[in-house]
Amino acid sequence: MTQNCLGTIHSQYHKFSEKEKMIADYILEKPEIVIHRTINEVADDLNIADATVFRFSKRIGYKGFQAMKIALASEVMSLTQTIQKVLPEAESSETLMEKIFSSNIRTLQKTLELNDQDSIKKTIDIIRQANRVEFYGTGSSSLIAMDGFQKFVNAGIRAFSIQDPHYQLKTAAQLTENDAAIFISHSGSTKETMNILKIAKETGAKTIGITSFPKSPISLNVDIALYTNSEETDSYSSTFTSQIAQISLINAICVNILHLNGLCKTDFKRLTN
Repeated sequence: MTQNCLGTIHSQYHKFSEKEKMIADYILEKPEIVIHRTINEVADDLNIADATVFRFSKRIGYKGFQAMKIALASEVMSLTQTIQKVLPEAESSETLMEKIFSSNIRTLQKTLELNDQDSIKKTIDIIRQANRVEFYGTGSSSLIAMDGFQKFVNAGIRAFSIQDPHYQLKTAAQLTENDAAIFISHSGSTKETMNILKIAKETGAKTIGITSFPKSPISLNVDIALYTNSEETDSYSSTFTSQIAQISLINAICVNILHLNGLCKTDFKRLTN
């Protein structure tokens, strides 16, 4: 699999030191500027040593700053072309269908690259060991939470989900340290979901977040953060592609659990129906 620079930074963000997060923020916010900067200029902009920038490049898997910059330039060019092509003003229905499906495929591929296997494995372990698994989400995310709940129940996992935010607060308060809570939010900053997360953490329950933004409040406060990628062409299309990635990520986790618990054809059929 080809290494994805921005994806690697997203997935490893929570592991970075404070200085590494400064560099990560700089790259994530200004990738199109970074590709034209020297290592000295980046270091000067951030008021840190050149060596710190070099070590960061090594930390995320590159031989040095120049190698990281080449990979980043390729991604910036690809993203620019995608934004220009996904939703032009006038398209035939056939062309539009093709481009939307292509966009969704890229979203799924990027989502796969964003999540490191260590985080996925820890998520699976937490869910398998939990007495109960509670799904939380508000607005359109509540529909994804309900879909996850149904799949987990069909897989034999003691899962629950309630759409009413008022009752979500009540169920969160009843969690224990032996339970797990999964929080779904595209932005990762939904106020209602953050309030529920705060209560869940007070109970000692294990918390897992699925968002599209590593620096969001939910991503930074859960025990394990998983990420989906959505091509930011506009808020309307990005929300839909994010939901497709969220469903696929939950499916993958669920099937992994079935496999570890002894997958049989009957179980898989029940999950996918």
